[in-house]
Amino acid sequence: MRAVVITRGGGGPEVLEAQEVEEPAPLGDGEVLLQVAAAGVNRADTLQRHGRHPPPPGAPPYPGLECSGTILALGPNVPPRWSVGDKVCALLSGGGYAEKVVVPAGQLLPVPEGVSLTDAAGLPEVACTVWSTVFMTSHLSPGESFLIHGGSSGIGTFAIQIAKHLGIKVFITAGSEEKLAACKDLGADVCINYKTEDFVERVKQETDGKGVDVILDNIGGPYLQRNLNSLGVDGRLFIIGFQGGAVTEVNLQAVLARRLTIQAAGLRNRSLANKAEIVGEVEKNVWPAVAAGKVKPVIYKTFPLSEAAEAHRLMEASTHIGKILLLP
Repeated sequence: MRAVVITRGGGGPEVLEAQEVEEPAPLGDGEVLLQVAAAGVNRADTLQRHGRHPPPPGAPPYPGLECSGTILALGPNVPPRWSVGDKVCALLSGGGYAEKVVVPAGQLLPVPEGVSLTDAAGLPEVACTVWSTVFMTSHLSPGESFLIHGGSSGIGTFAIQIAKHLGIKVFITAGSEEKLAACKDLGADVCINYKTEDFVERVKQETDGKGVDVILDNIGGPYLQRNLNSLGVDGRLFIIGFQGGAVTEVNLQAVLARRLTIQAAGLRNRSLANKAEIVGEVEKNVWPAVAAGKVKPVIYKTFPLSEAAEAHRLMEASTHIGKILLLP
């Protein structure tokens, strides 16, 4: 089969090459073989390309943390709900940038009604990330307020829609008028250009000085103090990335004074059981909203597998709105 290989020990996008590689190994207990229809491109893939986000033991070496496709074969002890020929999407530990991939059955989701097989590849990673962080862990609830940094990203465009569907007031930051307009179209209530406005001041203005209840942050260090200053009493900050760096100096007084919580987590290195639990919660809580058309995958551009380097250049340029997909 063909897969995207990280050559030369890693580096810039040019190290990504589509090559002929060995077929996946025989299926183990509870595993399923997929014919990949499309794979989502995520910022974590660019970190893996640089050697900073290696796949966990036993995962394929190729990038790709989500895909959609058709079930080709079932290993032993796969739940009876799954059959050869089923159209699915999947949360992966790696290997999505390929024509075939092996997936634990607990990480499969049916393609939601009304979503194409290709577009479904843009859902698993964002849905599982957002639901597991701000809903399962930070307990964001109807009637609360929610600030999303990077509102025009794949995660951001999904988070806006599911939060609005659940009756939450949504604030976002983005860096261009085009991105702000796209977020507003998706339902964001307050759209802040972080290049021209102080998001802390704007949040305070819009909340009568109270601050928001939950923040989803992908910047890290440089935003930590400003995020704490933007949270209200019992506010929760969830960090999912360090695009701005991981080190900073912070005054923790606000944490004590307003009973703030700081949390952080990723998906890739969680246990199979934990991933299966998250996937189950997503199917139960998110998939009905997708099937009803309340939440839609926002697809910016697709590339053939052979142009994975171009997909990564686009991802790192941060000019896209929504998801980037690769098509085998």
